[in-house]
Amino acid sequence: MYSSNNNRAPMMLKISAATGLLFLHLPILLIFIYAFTTEEKTYQWPPPGFTLKWFAVTWGRSDVWEALGLSVKVASISTVIALVMGTLCAAAVSRSKFFGRETISLLVILPIALPGIITGIALRSAFNLAEIPFSFWTIILGHATFCVVVIYNNAVARFRRISSSLIHASMDLGANGFQTFRYVILPNIATSLLAGGMLAFALSFDEVIVTTFTAGQQTTLPIWMLEELVRPRQRPVTNVVAMVVVLVTFIPILGAYYLTRNDDQIAGHGK
Repeated sequence: MYSSNNNRAPMMLKISAATGLLFLHLPILLIFIYAFTTEEKTYQWPPPGFTLKWFAVTWGRSDVWEALGLSVKVASISTVIALVMGTLCAAAVSRSKFFGRETISLLVILPIALPGIITGIALRSAFNLAEIPFSFWTIILGHATFCVVVIYNNAVARFRRISSSLIHASMDLGANGFQTFRYVILPNIATSLLAGGMLAFALSFDEVIVTTFTAGQQTTLPIWMLEELVRPRQRPVTNVVAMVVVLVTFIPILGAYYLTRNDDQIAGHGK
């Protein structure tokens, strides 16, 4: 009886896991399928036929390329800003003790904990009060607010796991602060920063809500998709673009996973 229960529990867990994965990913699979459908205006099941013509149509749409280019630029610059600010903040919080340290840590992660619409409204109000016109840079500032959190969370966890004896030894050997950071700290946090940067890029690339409040007349790829869903011109083109967004987002997330799965292997760990 004990053996029977042991055999039954893993099977139930497998079924539950498979059901959960199906529930999460079946809608995404449908997007992939409808990117190849021959029907332009309606969603029929099963699809009446399959074709590759929508990929050629998408390739020839200049508005898609403009939106894609803007999204890549915004995500790249936002990630670079977040890497600098998030790393510096993580270093200050994890490597020193001062009054209000935990409060600062809470304030740093607050933007990603709040609903996106609240962050968007707050940013729009701040830009209006400061009389800053909405442009490419306001989108970047908006995206950087939550990208910093991703970098900070990754970096602060790795900073706290670096043995302080390594830093003290570096200083004892005559290294200054910059040399210690370059030759001791940076090699230990490099994979964490790279993983955080990949996740930040993925989050920025497909962000909709904050972009809506900070973009003005600019159109990123997710905003373009939202407008196409409201006033569709060619629905399969939207599905093709959605498929590209899924793939572009999936690759950095997968890379971040592989970079951080062996997080215990850190120089000086356990000393």
